[in-house]
Amino acid sequence: MFERFTVAARGTVVQAREEAAALRHDHVGTEHLLLGMLGQADDPSAQVLVDAGLDLATARAAVVRLLGSGDDAQALASIGVDLDAVREAVEAAFGEGALDGPGKGEERRGRGWFKAGGRSPFTPRAKKTLELSLRESIRLGSGHIAVGHLLLGVLREGQGLGARVIADHGLDFAAVRRAVEARLTESATG
Repeated sequence: MFERFTVAARGTVVQAREEAAALRHDHVGTEHLLLGMLGQADDPSAQVLVDAGLDLATARAAVVRLLGSGDDAQALASIGVDLDAVREAVEAAFGEGALDGPGKGEERRGRGWFKAGGRSPFTPRAKKTLELSLRESIRLGSGHIAVGHLLLGVLREGQGLGARVIADHGLDFAAVRRAVEARLTESATG
């Protein structure tokens, strides 16, 4: 499926992983896919959301509000715990990288972008969104999967945090869908 992704759609997935890591989340969910889409500033489909007032910074703030930033270091520091000192002590006792997750041969199973070997795994909803983006591409007769198809996948899945961020911003799914489909049609004929 990923061979059908446009450069911008691949960039969306890469940025989704980066957003999850930056927020210290242990997964890549539909919310991170949404952030990845909004990070494709020149994409006409992402621009639909930006034009409606949902830009990357606004969406990221909404994700942090819903999930937190995973930045426990600040919270612990506020009560006098130095997380770096704790890490150093653990690594001194148990070896370098003791807190880094599964060791060799213990990686979580998965394939391709879903593989968790050192990277956050995709949630079932995010995987479903990617599958639905392929279905949207087929439905629209596209020979590729673009950022717009990913956005249509988020809307069609409708239950993930990506969809919730869109809904909480007051956007109507049907209106966004129509606008994205129009942009996809324009870019296909343009």
